[in-house]
Amino acid sequence: MTKSEYIPGLEGVVAAQTNKSMVDGLAGKLVIGGFPLERIALNASFEEMVFLLWNDHLPTQKELSTFQQSLVELRELPEATMSLLEEISNSDLDMMDALRIGAGTLGTESPENDPDSWNARRLVAAFPTLVSAAWRFSQGEKPIAPNPKLGHAANYLYMIEGKIPSESRSRGLETYLNTVIDHGLNASTFTARVIVSTESDFISAIVGAVGALKGPLHGGAPGPALDMVFDIGSADKAEAYLRKKIEAGERLMGFGHRVYKVRDPRAEVLSEAARMLFENDGDTQLYDLVKSVEKQAVALLEEYKPGRNLYTNVEFYTALLLHGLDLSIPMFSPTFAVGRVAGWLAHCFEQRERGRLIRPKAEYDGEMDRQYIEIAKR
Repeated sequence: MTKSEYIPGLEGVVAAQTNKSMVDGLAGKLVIGGFPLERIALNASFEEMVFLLWNDHLPTQKELSTFQQSLVELRELPEATMSLLEEISNSDLDMMDALRIGAGTLGTESPENDPDSWNARRLVAAFPTLVSAAWRFSQGEKPIAPNPKLGHAANYLYMIEGKIPSESRSRGLETYLNTVIDHGLNASTFTARVIVSTESDFISAIVGAVGALKGPLHGGAPGPALDMVFDIGSADKAEAYLRKKIEAGERLMGFGHRVYKVRDPRAEVLSEAARMLFENDGDTQLYDLVKSVEKQAVALLEEYKPGRNLYTNVEFYTALLLHGLDLSIPMFSPTFAVGRVAGWLAHCFEQRERGRLIRPKAEYDGEMDRQYIEIAKR
């Protein structure tokens, strides 16, 4: 028998075919549902993006209205879920743990005739409610009920802040959710597909995906990228600060990516979204500082590490945009999940249709032919 090649981490192995998104790291290109990211993320509503990934075409106005209403009807959480979130808020759990625990309760009401479709809509609709309720409980405040008159992104901000957000704030969050909705066969998406391939349910798949996203090697940490900018304080101090950091062997947060060898296309879109948000709010001082730090950092990384292709990644402008929306750092990863859950579910539908169990091999590297010794003689 021919021995299979062992590839650590499945690096470069094609484990699925998908029409959900395409990532070209060398060209710095991300295509979602057939659309280059920059053509759709700044313009579409989040509900349009979800419909696109689940149906392989953009909705008509009638289709969109029907789909939006189906999500609005599923935003409210069961009383048992609310009670659970309140109970665990006293235990200092990570927000991602609260989301994982809450998500696991959402399948209790799914109908028998079409559980996948109902659970998918339920998860997308309820993720913002879960995250905002868990956050408010953790702050000693009561959750705010969903507003049926608001779209998905605006309602999320409303449930966190208790006031209807401006159009620019809603658009900023909407662009962020659109930008992170899907990104190839990453670790959390692969986890969801593996679970669904066993013919398990979508709730279980998404709980598993949340668990994978919680890991810092996948979900990342956008917060430290902005902390670095705050430490620098002003553009004239950027070069000295960054040189010291690089020479000390420290990583510049928000730069370099495992896949992209040029500027992350998501950073491009989120930079534009941040610019519009800060301009509409009437204060571009922080945005201007971030642009200066980015320019200096990219130049210095090329100087100190030529050929490493360490460019701006999605974390850098994620931190700026979410900070501009007044979201606290513990909310960054859960907010990412509010967007990515729709992509996870798109892959779940696709995996369900293709119907093949994902079952790779493992190469044994342990001892052979050991002899059992009775416990009295050991």
